[in-house]
Amino acid sequence: MSFWVYILKCRDGSYYTGHTEDLDVRLAQHQRGTLSCHTRSRRPVELMWSEEFGRRDEAVASERRIKGWTRAKKEALIARDWERLSFLARNRQDAGRPSTGSGQTDLVVQPAIHTVRPELVEGRSTVSREP
Repeated sequence: MSFWVYILKCRDGSYYTGHTEDLDVRLAQHQRGTLSCHTRSRRPVELMWSEEFGRRDEAVASERRIKGWTRAKKEALIARDWERLSFLARNRQDAGRPSTGSGQTDLVVQPAIHTVRPELVEGRSTVSREP
């Protein structure tokens, strides 16, 4: 059995991190607003990142770790910018500081590639876009 950790981007630009054993079903639940959590009033949501784990305890530990991260660190993970992620992990006090001196971060955040089965979302198709 597989377990997933995922990051969603909400309509208001906030991020939500969670874990599940069925990513398709959980994404559909978030889209329908059937979960009483951060995403309910911030729909639609978009899957930005996910990772599969072999054991639930590994997924839960990863979810908890990521939930404690800064926005900059989550965006580095989403962008798969391992160099920036490593920098942010080492320099926690600099987490909000841009990596270029331009006042802008140099990350390009792309949605994860994952298709939700349309029948799981009542009347909606929620297909993540390719980067």
